[in-house]
Amino acid sequence: MAKVEKPEAVDDLEGIVKATDSVMIARGDLGVEVPMEQVPMIQKRTIELCQREGKPVIVATQMMESMVDNIAPTRAEVTDVANAVFDGADAVMLSGETSVGKHPIEVIKAMRAIVTEIEKEPRIYYTHREQQDIRPERLVTDAICYNACDLAQRIGAQAIVTMTFSGYTAYKVASQRPNAPIHVFTGNKNILGQIALCWGVVAHHYDKMISTDHTISDVKTILQREGFVGDGDRIIHVASMPIAEAGMSNMLKVSEI
Repeated sequence: MAKVEKPEAVDDLEGIVKATDSVMIARGDLGVEVPMEQVPMIQKRTIELCQREGKPVIVATQMMESMVDNIAPTRAEVTDVANAVFDGADAVMLSGETSVGKHPIEVIKAMRAIVTEIEKEPRIYYTHREQQDIRPERLVTDAICYNACDLAQRIGAQAIVTMTFSGYTAYKVASQRPNAPIHVFTGNKNILGQIALCWGVVAHHYDKMISTDHTISDVKTILQREGFVGDGDRIIHVASMPIAEAGMSNMLKVSEI
């Protein structure tokens, strides 16, 4: 994770976003290193770049600073958290509020309430971003991910399911901000925590790669059993065929519960 807090980082922001796995916008340190009035646009530009490249981005520092001492945030802090979500951040982060603050539980509840409320707003979903730098080796996978989100929007899908080992399809699908939860099934335990940070993703450990049809049926049963989908719901599946080879995604399927 690259922590953006220096003018040199801002000058080479596009290169850093391309090279790193994820980005943290450390606004406290950044506000000391660059003029404070530049921080809001740096934040917005960084989020936009990360979303374009399919890289998770965290907005951090002083989000609800007054709650280090106070039981409730200021309205300006509420707006700050809301705007980070509205801009497209994958995560908002607390620091001193929970490490040394007097009200760690209350500040988490307050932040959760803000995020939950903003996520009701339709305008934050489905940004429909075209791929900028198309790499030949990822051409098919990127097109599959892009069109999965387009299809989910058109048919009102209740879930997008990706089968992945590297996590790549999870990041690419999430970067489109689809208006459907993204369920990632993977046998790679090492990435479960990483992709949980990604916007809109619910991670599931799954390693029974018998056949494509068997896996799709199994996934539908799991999602229904755990209450994520119900009768009549449509699901978009992104996977590779043959599935046992765990190759790049090359298949898009719609199924109904």
